[in-house]
Amino acid sequence: MRSIKELSNPDTEWKTVKEWIDNAKNKVEVLPAETQKASDALYQAQIPASTALGAVVYKTGGILVDNGWIRILGSGSSKLNRSLPEWNKGKTSKTGEKPAFLLVADDALGGFYLLNYGGLGKDIDKMYYFSPDNLQYEPLEITYDEFLLFCFNNDLDKYYEGSRWEGWKTEILKLEGDKVFNFYPFLWSEEGSDINKTSRKIIPVEEQYGFNIDIKKQMGI
Repeated sequence: MRSIKELSNPDTEWKTVKEWIDNAKNKVEVLPAETQKASDALYQAQIPASTALGAVVYKTGGILVDNGWIRILGSGSSKLNRSLPEWNKGKTSKTGEKPAFLLVADDALGGFYLLNYGGLGKDIDKMYYFSPDNLQYEPLEITYDEFLLFCFNNDLDKYYEGSRWEGWKTEILKLEGDKVFNFYPFLWSEEGSDINKTSRKIIPVEEQYGFNIDIKKQMGI
């Protein structure tokens, strides 16, 4: 385990990430970091602040994109009440061990963004999307840095085409950072293919993630 002093110096990468945020085309909200929580999160994650991922953990309580449609994990805050290491605990590996992947962000649909460390494929340090539409780990062929730029600048309406229902912009404002929308019929089912014909309720993100994993196993996907 590297010390917080080793991990936090240098922390110049945040300057680059902040420039990306300042020039973002999409709405981006940086949640404030609390000094002690940020230090604890960086130490638990064992990710240097000299990387974009470490900088986000160390310098933010998290980042909300498009009014919270995408939630990028940092050190935790009142609006996003889970840190990156806390959220990954029990899902990947114990603190200090190199995990098979790292959950770094998620969206209001109950989709999860993962950084591959070898458990998802040979493309180490590339991003994947655990899609609620098919319960597959979809390779995105981009790095974490490129993922941030994608969130900040890409046309998210186009990317999420067919997955945003009428009135989502109003409903998303009521969604807390540790909750997601749960859909029925399920989005991966034939009956759930038209999201405007599904019913929605808000549930804890932990519950949705566990449900997705269990169903994936049961269906042998």
